[in-house]
Amino acid sequence: MTQNIYIIIAFIFYLSCMMMIGVYYYRRTHNMADYILGNRKLGAWVTSLSAEASDMSGWMLMGLPGYAYVAGLNAGWIALGLALGTFANWKFVASRLRKYTELADNSLTLPGFFQNRFHDKSNLLRIIPAVFILIFFIIYTSSGFVAGGKLFETIFGLPYLWSLALGAFVVVFYTFVGGFLAVAWTDFIQGVMMFFAILIVPAMGAWAIGGFQTTAEAIYTINPSFFNPFTKPDGSMIGFIECISLLGWGLGYFGQPHILVRFMAIRSSGELKQAMHIAMTWVAISLAAAVLVGMVGKAYLTHALTGADTETVFLVMTNELFSPFAAGIVLSAVLAAIMSTASSQLLVAASAFAQDFYHTTIRKNSSANELVWVGRFSVLGIALIAVILAMNPQNLILDIVAYAWAGFGAAFGPALLMALFWRRTTSRGVIAGIVVGGLTVLIWKQFAWLGLYEIIPGFILSLAAIYIVSKLDKEPPKEITDVFDAVEHSNI
Repeated sequence: MTQNIYIIIAFIFYLSCMMMIGVYYYRRTHNMADYILGNRKLGAWVTSLSAEASDMSGWMLMGLPGYAYVAGLNAGWIALGLALGTFANWKFVASRLRKYTELADNSLTLPGFFQNRFHDKSNLLRIIPAVFILIFFIIYTSSGFVAGGKLFETIFGLPYLWSLALGAFVVVFYTFVGGFLAVAWTDFIQGVMMFFAILIVPAMGAWAIGGFQTTAEAIYTINPSFFNPFTKPDGSMIGFIECISLLGWGLGYFGQPHILVRFMAIRSSGELKQAMHIAMTWVAISLAAAVLVGMVGKAYLTHALTGADTETVFLVMTNELFSPFAAGIVLSAVLAAIMSTASSQLLVAASAFAQDFYHTTIRKNSSANELVWVGRFSVLGIALIAVILAMNPQNLILDIVAYAWAGFGAAFGPALLMALFWRRTTSRGVIAGIVVGGLTVLIWKQFAWLGLYEIIPGFILSLAAIYIVSKLDKEPPKEITDVFDAVEHSNI
């Protein structure tokens, strides 16, 4: 009981700080540009760390270590795919998206960019993407709430449903109140916490065993195949389709609205190079350490974790390695990881509903203040549905994330890349790509054909749909291609 009190004190201190940030930025939120993008005022450090914190979430501290606990270095394929995808996103997409969204009538959301990019008068390029954003973000946000539920259940022994409700409340509070700036600054703090936590736990675990060499020998004794990245958890060799499926995680980056919105919010495209260097350093070290947590945990823990409990390896190790208050600080990083992504997802989903659905189809003359409040109440509704989906404690965090990640990657990734880099792309082509990519993921997931991760067929078919429909369509008018060309020479 005494141990729990110290952990509770650490948690209360951390949560109070996050909620105070939300209250502070409540007073600085006056319109949708403030609420959605922080009026494009982020610096390189906040942009980079908030992007990666909102990207990695609780699955980096729970889902990926849990997979590495079972599969060893085979989990490294996911880490490699994510690192390559992160680099490609920062290198090729970030600067062009930042410039284009401002030149395209100061677009505040991804659907808004698509509509403004192609001068779409039908509103289909706002409504259709907004629908897919709501579907997949409800699924994605539920994964964060599952992680929060498992955290409080494992640490405090609370009933899972109470734990789920507690985690959801805090996330909803500062997202509801503070908007984008609150989310970005809390993500920055959470990104720093996540980085040090994911490094210190495997290091302390290896030190407790007797050093990294002794730990490696212990892991080898338990399961020699743990050091073979081509060996699956059941001992068989990984096949081509399975390898491609794990690496395919990297394709998802081009379509994640909660990450892309960080590129749109930086002060200028000139700061993105520095932001990329910070982000890639964070990602490479953090993903490698996450795999190490699972592998070191295999040797350190005296009792085996099975089923959904494998995803608690980081939590269990932290409880055993540190004093109660220090454990509370480290475990706050898990809560930070969960909150950073869930808050970003809630904000983007609420923005899609308020800006791209409500304002477009229900009340076209709605005021700026009305849209802010519609966005805030959308956060409550979306969070409630996500909590309902998260009520099963046997849900695997990594499985839920994989589904939503594929949905966004296939629906929006090809559409965004073609809109940014192929001047011949048309609005009908983008609509076709979003629909084909999103539906392919939803259908493929139900049948799991060939054992192939659904993002691969979804991404390929979406690209094909955009190309074919755009080629069959008439060429874009000059006012559209002129803006496309202007992006090349813009320094904003």
